[in-house]
Amino acid sequence: MSDTISFELGSAADRPPNRFQVNPVNGNSRKSQGADGPGSGSGAGAGAGAGAGEDGPHEVYRRLTNAEGELLEDDTFDATQMLNQRQPRQQRQSIKSSFRDKDKPSRFKDLQTTTRFQVDPQNEESDESNDSQEERELLDNEYDTKYGKSFRHFTREALPRLDNYRNMMSIQAAYRPTLDELHNATLVGKNTHSLTRNQDPESGILNGVLKFGWIKGVLVRCLLNIWGVMLFLRLSWVVGQAGIIEGFVLILTTTAVTTITALSMSAISTNGVIKGGGTYYMISRSLGPEFGGSIGLIFSLANAVACAMYVVGFCESMLAMMTTFGWEIIDGGVQDVRIIGCITILLLLIIVVVGMEWEAKAQIGLLIILLVAIGDFVIGSFIGPKSDAEMAKGFLGYNATLFKNNLFADYRPEKGGIQHDFFSVFAIFFPAATGILAGANISGDLKDPQKSIPKGTILAIVITTGTYLIMVLQCGATVARDATGNLTDVVNGSFAFLDCQPGECKYGLQNSFQVIELVSAFGPLIYAGCYAATLSSALASLVSAPKVFQALCKDELYPKIVWFAKGYGKNNEPVRGYVLTFVIACAFILIGELNLIAPLISNFFLAAYMLINFSTFHASLAKPVGWRPTFKYYNMWLSLLGAILCVAVMFLISWATALITFAAVLALYLIVAYRKPDVNWGSTTQAQTYKNALMSVQQLNNVEEHVKNYRPQILVLSGLPNTRPVLVDLAYMLTKNLSLLVCGHVLKGSSSQKYRTYLQERAANWFRKHRVKGFYALVDGEDFESGTRALMQATGIGKLKPNIILMGYKNDWQTCDHKELDQYFNVMHKALDMYLSVAILRVPQGLDCSQVLGSQDGWKTVSDVPRTLQPNESSGDLQAVDSSVRNGLSGSIDSLSRNVSQASSTSDLSFIAGNQSKDVSGMPDPLDAKSTNLVSNSLRKSKLKHDDPASLYKGPGGAELPKEVLADLTQFTRKRSHAVIDVWWLYDDGGLTLLLPYIISTRRTWQSCKLRVYALANKNSELEFEQRSMASLLSKFRIDYSDLTLIPDITKKPQETSTQFFNELIKDFVVTEKDGENGTSSRATLNEDDALITDDDLLAVQDKTNRYLRLREYLREQSTKSDLVVMTLPMPRKNIVSAPLYMAWLESLSRDMPPFLFVRGNQTSVLTFYS
Repeated sequence: MSDTISFELGSAADRPPNRFQVNPVNGNSRKSQGADGPGSGSGAGAGAGAGAGEDGPHEVYRRLTNAEGELLEDDTFDATQMLNQRQPRQQRQSIKSSFRDKDKPSRFKDLQTTTRFQVDPQNEESDESNDSQEERELLDNEYDTKYGKSFRHFTREALPRLDNYRNMMSIQAAYRPTLDELHNATLVGKNTHSLTRNQDPESGILNGVLKFGWIKGVLVRCLLNIWGVMLFLRLSWVVGQAGIIEGFVLILTTTAVTTITALSMSAISTNGVIKGGGTYYMISRSLGPEFGGSIGLIFSLANAVACAMYVVGFCESMLAMMTTFGWEIIDGGVQDVRIIGCITILLLLIIVVVGMEWEAKAQIGLLIILLVAIGDFVIGSFIGPKSDAEMAKGFLGYNATLFKNNLFADYRPEKGGIQHDFFSVFAIFFPAATGILAGANISGDLKDPQKSIPKGTILAIVITTGTYLIMVLQCGATVARDATGNLTDVVNGSFAFLDCQPGECKYGLQNSFQVIELVSAFGPLIYAGCYAATLSSALASLVSAPKVFQALCKDELYPKIVWFAKGYGKNNEPVRGYVLTFVIACAFILIGELNLIAPLISNFFLAAYMLINFSTFHASLAKPVGWRPTFKYYNMWLSLLGAILCVAVMFLISWATALITFAAVLALYLIVAYRKPDVNWGSTTQAQTYKNALMSVQQLNNVEEHVKNYRPQILVLSGLPNTRPVLVDLAYMLTKNLSLLVCGHVLKGSSSQKYRTYLQERAANWFRKHRVKGFYALVDGEDFESGTRALMQATGIGKLKPNIILMGYKNDWQTCDHKELDQYFNVMHKALDMYLSVAILRVPQGLDCSQVLGSQDGWKTVSDVPRTLQPNESSGDLQAVDSSVRNGLSGSIDSLSRNVSQASSTSDLSFIAGNQSKDVSGMPDPLDAKSTNLVSNSLRKSKLKHDDPASLYKGPGGAELPKEVLADLTQFTRKRSHAVIDVWWLYDDGGLTLLLPYIISTRRTWQSCKLRVYALANKNSELEFEQRSMASLLSKFRIDYSDLTLIPDITKKPQETSTQFFNELIKDFVVTEKDGENGTSSRATLNEDDALITDDDLLAVQDKTNRYLRLREYLREQSTKSDLVVMTLPMPRKNIVSAPLYMAWLESLSRDMPPFLFVRGNQTSVLTFYS
C-alpha cells in the first residue's frame, strides 16, 4: 500500500478541536523498524504478538493521559503506530476494514484512496472472515472511552463548533466537509483552513492588536461625547430661553429619541457579530447597501463636521478666558477662533495618527478632568456667591423667588434678529445627544461589540440625562436671567442689578455663556472641564468619521473612494481618512459660528437615528429566521415611533436643512442602486422581498383566471441561455414586463451540486448582462424526453406556471438517431397532454450559437469544468475551479459539446461535459477576496454598452464577430423599421397564433411592423363573405393589421415539384411492402418500427400532406420576403402520424423561409371581444 500523508497548517496544540485530520501513516518506516528495531527476531516478534491483547490498550491509554489520569490536550496522537506495533494482524485488519469501504465498487478498486484513519498491514494478504465480532469488541471496549478527545479521527463528520459557522473570509473559518464528501465514499476532504486559534480578528485577541471593553470602549466615549461643548457653554443658555419646565421637556424629548435609538441599536448589535464601521455596518447589513451606503457617507460627513463644531466650542471657551486677561491674537473674535481651531485640530490629528492606544489614554485623562469640573459646579452651587462681583453678575445662590421666575420660558431674539422658540433651542441643544454613537462607531476595536454597545450606550444615556436635569435645576435655582454686573447695587443691598432691558445686560443666563464658570467653586476648573469635554468629543468624532468611512470604502459601494480603505499599522488605522476628516473639519472651522453648524449636524445625525430605528422595525416586520437579537428590551412599534420622531424633529428644527438631508440620502441611495454592488449581506430588504413575493403568489392563487387577463407564460427549452440567445430573445420579447419566462435545461447524466450551481450562476450572469428578466430551471440525470417532462410538470408554483412550451426546430431530424427523433416528437405529445400550448421556432442559420460565441466575462467553457467530483478530489477542488472561472482565468470558447444532443443539435437541452479530470491544484485560493468583484465590475461596465451588440457577443478569444453574424444574433432585439410579420392563422386554436405576433408588434423594436393575416376559406363561392367576417372578427379583437388574405383553393392538388420534394424528404424512412417481403430494407428499417413510415401511413394522411404542400407553395409565393412568419402548428395526432412524417410536414412548410414560428394553442380562448 502506498504511503498517505496529510498536510496541515499550525501546530498540533493550536488546532481547533473540531478539525478531523489524517495522521501520517508510513508503512515503509514500520517495515524497516520491524527489520532493524527492537521488535526484530522471532522471540521479540512472538512476545509482541502475545502481549498485544493486554498491553496494547493500556499503553494507548498511558500515551493519551498525564500522570493524574487526565486526557492530554494533544489530541492528534497517532494511535495507528501504537496499534501496528502492539495488535495482532487480524485485529489490525479489522480496524482497517472498520474505517474503510470493504465493498467498494469495482471501478474504484484500483484507485488510491485516503481515509481519515488508516492502518497499513505489514502483510497485504490477511484473513477478513472472522473480524466483525472483534471489531465491535475493540471499538466498544477501548475506543469509546480512551479516545474521547480524538473522536474526529474516526469519522468524516465535523462536530458542531463555532469555527464551522464563521464567514469563509474569516482567518479562522473551519473546514466542514461538503455533502458530496460525506455522501460519496470516494471523495476526500481537504483541511485547507486549519489556522491557529490566536489569530481571530473577531475574538478581540489578535496578537498585538488593541481591543477595548465596554467601559473603556463604549461608556467612557459616550460620556465624553454627550458631556461635550453643550454642557458648559449652552446648558445655562437653554435654561434662560426655555425655563426649567420646558428645559426638562427639551432634555427628556432628546432622551426619548436617543433612548429609543439606543434600544434599536442594541437589538441590531446583538443579532450577530458586529465588525468595524459601527452605524454604517449595522444599517448596511440590516437594510442593505443602498441605505447603508448613503447613511454611511452622510454619517461620516456629520462626524467630521461635528469635530469642527466641538473645536469651535473649545475656541469660544478659550477666547472667553483670554478676554478676562485682555489677550487677543487678531480681533479677539472670529479670526482668533479660526486660528486657534486649526492649530487645535492639527494637534488632535497628530494624537490620533500616533495610534488608538494613545487616543484611549487621552480619553481617560479627559474624563477625569471632566468629572472634577462637574463636581466643581455642583459644589459651587451649594457654596453660593463668593463675592459681590459674582452676585452682581446674577449668581444669587439657591433662591425660591429666582426659581419661580426661571420656571417658565422666555424666548428672545438674538443680535442677528433670529427669534428663538422651543424647536430652535432644541436644534441647538440636540447635538449634545449625538454622542450615543461614539462607542458603536469604533465597533471594530471592541472585544465584544454585542455586549459592549447596549450596556455602555444605555448606561451613558441614563447617567448624562440625570446630570443634565440636575444641572438645569441648579442653574434655574441659582442664577438670574439678566444681570447688569453693577457692584454699587449689590453693596447698597438693592436688587437693581437684576433690572435691565433684554439685550442691554452682559450677564445672566440669557446673556453670558460663562454661567457655569460663575457658579463653580473654582473657576479655572470649569475651563479645564470645558477644554476636556470639547477636546474629547472632537477626538471621538475625529476617530469615528474615518473608521466609518474606511468600512464604507472597503465595501466599494461608491466609485473612486477605495483609496481611503487602506489601513496602516497593526490596528489597521485609516490614516488617509484621518487626513480627509482634518481637511473637512478645517473648512467648517473657518465658518467660526457654532450656532450655524449645530442645526446641520442635528439633521445628519437624526437621519442616521431614523434609519437605525427603521432597521429594527423593518427586521421585526419582515421576521426573517436570522432575526434573533439577544437584547429583548425593544419593540418594533417603539422603533417605528422613534423613526417618525426623528423625521418630525428634523423638519421642526429646519425644514430646509431636512429637505437637503433627504435629497442627499436619496441621491446617494440611487447611486448605489444604479451601480448594483456585488454584495450579499442578508439584509431585511431581501427578507421582505421574499415575504412580499410569497404573499403575492398566495393571493394570485385565489384569483380566478379570465381570458382578459391571459398572459403567455413560457417555458423555453434553451439549455444554457447563452447557447441559444435567439430563442431566449424571442421568448423574452413575448414575456417582457408581461409574464413569466423560464429557460429550461436538461442535463444528461448526474452532476455535482457545485457544477449545478456553476451553471445557475452562468445563466444568471447572462440574464443580467442581457437585461432579461427570467428564470433558469435545471434538471439532470435524465434524457431529453423524461427531463423535459419533469420540467413541464414541476416548473412554476401556483398560478405562476408556464402555459406555453417554446422549442427550437430540430434541424437534424433526418440524420439523427431515431430514438432522439422520437423523444423530440413525444415532448410535443406530452405538452399537449398537459394542456400546454406548443411553439417551435426555426431560423435559417440554426439556433445553437455555442460554436460561434466565445466566453463572456471570463467564464470558463462549460466543458472545462468537471461535471462531477472525481475520486480523490475534494469539493474544494471544484470550488477552486469555480473561483478561477470567476477570476477570468479562462477565455476559452464558450461551447457545449457538439455530440451532446440526443434529440437535436438545436433544440435538445442535454449535453455531456465528458469525463474530464482537470488538474485544478494550480488554481488560486477560492477565498481570494480580490476575485469576488471582477465579474460584477465587468457587468457594471457592460451596462454602458448594452445597446451595442458587439459588446454583448464576442467570438472565441474575444474576437470581433462579423456584422452578418451579429445581425443574426440580434434579429429579435435590434430595432426594425418597416418589418413585416405574416400570420398564417390556419385553424382556431383559441387565438394564440394571432395573439403572439400582436404582442411582438407592440414591442419597441418591432413597433412599426405590419401584420399581414392569412386564413383559409371554406368555400370559393363565399369568399367575399368570409373575408368580411374575418375582418369584423379582427376589428372586434382590436388587432390592427395591414392586409387580410383568404386562401380559396387549399384542397387543390399540389404541383409535381412539391410532391417530389416531399418524397425526397421521407425516402429514408419509408418502408414498402416489397421490402418487407424480400427481407431487404432501407436504413430506416434497422431502427424501431415507430420511426418508420409505411404506405398505409402515407395513405391515411394523404389529404393532409397535400394540404401542407399546397400551403408550402403559397408560403413561397407570399412570405419569403417577410421578417417573421407565424403559422398554426399542425396537430400531431396520436397513433396516426409518425415522428418522421410529422417532421417532414414542418420541413416542407419552413424550409428556405425567414424566421418561422409554429404556434398551437390549447384550444382555450386567449382573445375576447367582450369588455
